[in-house]
Amino acid sequence: MNKGTQTRLTLQDREIILVGTAHVSRESIEEVNQVIREEKPGMVCVELDAGRLASMTQQDSWEKLDLVKVFKEGKGFLLMANLVLSSFQRRLGQNMGVKPGDEMKAAIDTATELGIPYSLCDREVQLTLKRAWGSCGFWSKNKLLATLLSSAFTTEKIDEAQIEALKNKNELDNMMGELAEYLPEVKKVLIDERDQYLAAKIWASPGSRIVAVIGAGHMGGVSAHLEKIARGDGFIDTSELEQIPPPSKISKLTPWIIPAIIAALIIAGFFKSGGAVSLSMLLQWMLWNGSLAALGTIIAWGHPLSVLTAFAGAPIATLNPFVGVGLFAGVVEATVRRPRVQDIEHLAEDITSLRGLYRNRVSKALLVFFLSSLGGMIGNFISIPFLTNLVVK
Repeated sequence: MNKGTQTRLTLQDREIILVGTAHVSRESIEEVNQVIREEKPGMVCVELDAGRLASMTQQDSWEKLDLVKVFKEGKGFLLMANLVLSSFQRRLGQNMGVKPGDEMKAAIDTATELGIPYSLCDREVQLTLKRAWGSCGFWSKNKLLATLLSSAFTTEKIDEAQIEALKNKNELDNMMGELAEYLPEVKKVLIDERDQYLAAKIWASPGSRIVAVIGAGHMGGVSAHLEKIARGDGFIDTSELEQIPPPSKISKLTPWIIPAIIAALIIAGFFKSGGAVSLSMLLQWMLWNGSLAALGTIIAWGHPLSVLTAFAGAPIATLNPFVGVGLFAGVVEATVRRPRVQDIEHLAEDITSLRGLYRNRVSKALLVFFLSSLGGMIGNFISIPFLTNLVVK
């Protein structure tokens, strides 16, 4: 049975009430509270993982952030994506007077107050981001980064009526259709896989009567998967959805393509025109590569040492894809301008504005990491036609 943003399923001898929410909706908070109090279920399931719950409830969660370690472990892009998504949702929530995920926290608080056990049924967010990133090819990765950046700096205002409309099936269908068309790999990981994961975890939760609080975008998929599981023809192995798929052979080779092209052009220049031309080509490439990596660091308002590091480290990073220029510049920035307690305490708030983004030392180091990497990549692409021209003329 469907009732507005609710779906009531009777499956075998169990009753599952799905409550679809918008993550920055005051109405969703009220609805969740009301449904749990009226239904008095034996179990409440929420679309959260342990990490996100900790970040919402523990004031010191960001204080444990070791930015240098993040860069060295190659998690800079993951942290950036996490912050951008948080920034976008937080800006929406500011207009509504609520915080992202408040309806999930309200479900937990109400369940705790009534003595009802609850379970966290979502996949760990870092794992989801890793799978989404790993599923993308080269161009899809660039489209994903562009989408994240545009959402981070958008000034579009969304009112409460538009937020509530996100729970409407037609609105959601349009959004899902656009995402599937623009980034089908990402839609598969962020929506389809999590539909399966949420359904499996909800079904595995004990209790004959369950209230499950999930994002409205998951209502159709989770409902369909629960019905399949109940019929016995929809077993979902969540362990497979928790694995990071190994990179394909093409993905392994892709980072080496640009270095191989540049090296081949310089070697060709040596055999065709001699050492002087080859040396000139090498210097031109290093200038393009290093200068644009340094320019990206300057745009991020990086420390002068970070700028010099980006310039000197870009050619090394190009020839060794296992490290990136962003790693060098980001580590230097985070070391020279170590994040202060106030930076970490105000990070969630600062990333919602351009001024705060540049003022905060954590977000500034991430900008240095990203823009130096982007500059170095652009420098490589620009230098290839120049090097080719020197070889063929």
